[in-house]
Amino acid sequence: MRIKAIAPLVAAAMLLAACAQDGSQNQTAGTIVGGIAGAVLGSQVGGGSGRIVATAVGTLAGALIGNEIGKSLDRNDKAAMRDAEQQAHAAPVGETVAWSNPDSGNSGTVTPVREGRSNQTGAYCREYQTTVTVDGRQEEAFGTACQQPDGSWKIVS
Repeated sequence: MRIKAIAPLVAAAMLLAACAQDGSQNQTAGTIVGGIAGAVLGSQVGGGSGRIVATAVGTLAGALIGNEIGKSLDRNDKAAMRDAEQQAHAAPVGETVAWSNPDSGNSGTVTPVREGRSNQTGAYCREYQTTVTVDGRQEEAFGTACQQPDGSWKIVS
């Protein structure tokens, strides 16, 4: 039931991404990831039709925030963020890994907050809290990544 309610909202986030004026991959990815994160967070609020409304609002807000962050992060920011994510995969739960780009002034953190096995696949997964600060504005998101058979990590939510 929850997936049926979220799927159209994720599609809406993708449509918002397609409307990105400069068409940058950063902005498109930010819109999609932000929309999904917003949908997941919104779906945790309320019940019945209130939950659907909260999910919709979360999707749109997340997509807009993600779009702005994606638009603002340059190649060096993304490289520093990827390095921090890789370090966080091996860091103890609760240890914050920080990144920053002195050229752009952007920064962020990645903190593994919980770990365990996926009920569906049995894969080792970790939940992360991520912050990104762009132009002095800090945004926060939560997500889960699971280790793949080849050792790489894949974001699953």
